[in-house]
Amino acid sequence: MLLPLRCLLLLLLGCWLLARPGLACGPGRGFGKRRHPKKLTPLAYKQFIPNVAEKTLGASGRYEGKISRNSERFKELTPNYNPDIIFKDEENTGADRLMTQRCKDKLNALAISVMNQWPGVKLRVTEGWDEDGHHSEESLHYEGRAVDITTSDRDRSKYGMLARLAVEAGFDWVYYESKAHVHCSVKAENSVAAKSGGCFPGSATVRLEQGGTKRVKDLRPGDRVLAADEQGRLLYSDFLAFLDRDDGAKKVFYVIETREPRERLLLTAAHLLFVAPSNATAAGAPSGAAPERRALFASRVRPGQRVYVVAERGGAPRLLPAAVHRVSLREEAAGAYAPLTAQGTILIDRVLASCYAVIDEHGWAHRAFAPFRLAHALLQALAPARTDRAAGAPGVHWYSRLLYRLGTWLLDRDALHPLGMAVAPS
Repeated sequence: MLLPLRCLLLLLLGCWLLARPGLACGPGRGFGKRRHPKKLTPLAYKQFIPNVAEKTLGASGRYEGKISRNSERFKELTPNYNPDIIFKDEENTGADRLMTQRCKDKLNALAISVMNQWPGVKLRVTEGWDEDGHHSEESLHYEGRAVDITTSDRDRSKYGMLARLAVEAGFDWVYYESKAHVHCSVKAENSVAAKSGGCFPGSATVRLEQGGTKRVKDLRPGDRVLAADEQGRLLYSDFLAFLDRDDGAKKVFYVIETREPRERLLLTAAHLLFVAPSNATAAGAPSGAAPERRALFASRVRPGQRVYVVAERGGAPRLLPAAVHRVSLREEAAGAYAPLTAQGTILIDRVLASCYAVIDEHGWAHRAFAPFRLAHALLQALAPARTDRAAGAPGVHWYSRLLYRLGTWLLDRDALHPLGMAVAPS
């Protein structure tokens, strides 16, 4: 009986491993022979890519509100002084140079493509951030997430190809809107679609089974970290992989602060955080089952709600609901990491969080990762001595990408975080 079982395990493992190269056929280095550069075709007049409305999940995402110079969100805008880009700036206020970091990155990449495509020609921005109300209601120009562009020679025969170059540069929505310009926009800076589905900063800490703490960015397969089961009982769970990892990112995070005990957690808008029901006392109490908790996106947590934190009561650590004292919309921190444990939960900076993001159902997400956990268990069974495996390549994990694509096809749009996720068109 042992031999057939071993053969079955090897067969399942082989199928899983064979599936991975197939997923490398997308952008990136991939496998096999080096591909020839693809031939670029200009966009047709009035064509937009992707072929969905601009402010939808698959494109640049929802409008988040106008940014003014005296608003808190004004710090989201950064000036672009790239000498290879000409800014019209007809208002003489420098407004056209102000944009989100994502928009700036894509614009700078496009500037290089323009110079390579047409030597001696530069990229020209005719409209950037709008603080004067010159655009339609809920225009992404009001958030610094949109630009209207031409070439410096104003040769309109080039604009179709300019739009194609903008697509290739990574803009989340490109529209050959007018004979006089091309419109481009990007996802919100704190969006999952901007860089990740849901993450914690690299400085966040977890508690290890062997004692002490470790920064999230230093986690490696083989580490066992503090988590909690469905009944709220604390336990240690295997760290499996990073669902997203960006070592060099400078991201903005939501800050969730509790009053008693005082804890502070940073996480991105679309990450799930467990909130206690109003009648909750202690999770995992021996006297009975814990009240049913629910998972909310970090962006939907409000002061007065209660999250679960680790507290020392009666000599043993346990989970207790703690009232949220304050929610700060954004704080910048270095690095972005989304750790996955076998349990699907993790205690980050002493606060209980889900390992999942973007989809609003923790249970669904955990079940969707069952094949991934099975594959990991098979690898452990077949090669138990390999405890030095790396945590994985930077970027969004291929399995997360696959699940997200399936989710956008199968799930109701309301089940996904409105800010989207990086694994969609970008």
